[in-house]
Amino acid sequence: MRKRELFEYTIQYFETTMPIAETELEYKNAFELIVAVILSAQCTDKRVNLITPDLLKRFPTPYIMAEVEPAEVFDYIKSCSYPNNKAKHLVGMAKKLIELFNGVVPSDVDDLQKLPGVGRKTANVIASVVYNKPTLAVDTHVFRVAARIGLSTNAKTPLATELQLMKYIPEMLVAKAHHWLILHGRYTCVARKPKCEKCGLTEVCKFYNKQNNN
Repeated sequence: MRKRELFEYTIQYFETTMPIAETELEYKNAFELIVAVILSAQCTDKRVNLITPDLLKRFPTPYIMAEVEPAEVFDYIKSCSYPNNKAKHLVGMAKKLIELFNGVVPSDVDDLQKLPGVGRKTANVIASVVYNKPTLAVDTHVFRVAARIGLSTNAKTPLATELQLMKYIPEMLVAKAHHWLILHGRYTCVARKPKCEKCGLTEVCKFYNKQNNN
């Protein structure tokens, strides 16, 4: 099967089995989402969703968050991974958001990456989820699933995976495809013991066929 045909097959599968695919992070506006995405690094969305209600009740705007020391933010996020660094990132992000963008979360990926704690992956999430831009964030799930199915080939970095995926996914589906791959990796194509028996892509999956032909 050619690469383009593989993408068409995979997209058709997800469109049929997962017509609604969106972030599992809970948020009401762009500021709340950027806070949640920063917290989600190496932490589950479920844990982040437990943390953010109290955190955002205390710091509902960048202007309020920018006025405190990271230690105060730490008290609200200490149950997530790397709370010291994330507290510093959140306060720094709030300050820079005010300094550079008048407190408004920008839509441009390059502008977003000027904020502390915001790398390309986080920037792509914000641009995609909030502003519906055709950007594709590659986290560990996307990286793994794309490689296993064969959508990416010999990609050593998230950026390499992103560029390969963007070449074949129609622009109008890029934002949705990000969630398809994440959710598939989170619940079916899991890292240690993928649930291949529940997957409808085994016929074309490079990983599955390699495992079963040895």
